[in-house]
Amino acid sequence: MGFTSPACQSQRTGRGSKSTTFTSPQGYRCSGATRTYPTASVDLSLPVAVLDFSFDFGQFVTKSQQSNCFVILIENALVTGATSGIGLALAERLIANGTFVIAVGRRRDRLEALVATHGADKVAAEPFDMTDLAQIEAWANKITSTYPSLSTLVLNAGVQHSIDFTSPTSISLPQVSSELTTNYLAPIHLITHFLPHLQSLPVKEAHVILVSSGLALVPTPRCPNYCATKAALHSLTWSLRTQLADDRASSHIRVIEIMPPAVQTELHSIQPDLVAAGQADIGITLDDFTEETWTALEEGKLDEVIVGPAKNFAHVETDRRIVFDKLAASFKADR
Repeated sequence: MGFTSPACQSQRTGRGSKSTTFTSPQGYRCSGATRTYPTASVDLSLPVAVLDFSFDFGQFVTKSQQSNCFVILIENALVTGATSGIGLALAERLIANGTFVIAVGRRRDRLEALVATHGADKVAAEPFDMTDLAQIEAWANKITSTYPSLSTLVLNAGVQHSIDFTSPTSISLPQVSSELTTNYLAPIHLITHFLPHLQSLPVKEAHVILVSSGLALVPTPRCPNYCATKAALHSLTWSLRTQLADDRASSHIRVIEIMPPAVQTELHSIQPDLVAAGQADIGITLDDFTEETWTALEEGKLDEVIVGPAKNFAHVETDRRIVFDKLAASFKADR
């Protein structure tokens, strides 16, 4: 399934199963059985514009053949927020590339429409309200029992609201709490309760893919709570990735963060202040976002996929990353 390079071919053998044999243009046949675990590497001498922190994913056959057979295999993926926007677009791209998708969201009718469009052999509808934190553990246990080969979480569900502190009586604190729960607390609960399953998988690689925002790097005053929740998720992702990479039982779980710019989706079109200002269609098109994101995922080189105009903010991370790596090394040495 999955993020598959056009140079590689794969064959599904039935729901929830898949062969892992690939053929490159040169005719090399390779299997994921010999794949090595990733190791972090970075060249701090690179200019800011090209600096990234990438993983070397080892060999399928030999190092020289790797570029011809580079693939992230995903047989089954759970996608939250799959009823519209980015979540729906990623779910459909996964389906198109052979992944069995467990589509999650609050709007049952839209999930059922997704199944009707693609077929129950390619996607399952699992309605669930992520803000019901007390139910997540039982729900996660049900999901992993129903789909025991689930190996990827795509945690995308999110909401955005404007806040005007110059008019404090207009601020809905319950709405603030709900935004925090949806965008930050729910992903923590989901990761916590799905990790035992991902750790137990007899696979070479599992994935936790989190969708944050370019506003995690530089906030906009219009929606300060949204920006704060995404900044928190971004920070969490760095620590999560580092902890799992250094743990023998978890090092096969790759943590990827997708950082979108403003994208033309319901996230904006349902906000009254944006509608009133004529900015309900702010951002790049969903198709452009999906194409750029998928290309990066398909290449499999980046653990931080910063998309479109959000790349303009990436340089602010350089010094923070250097300091974080030093703190992480100290943390590892003390364990």
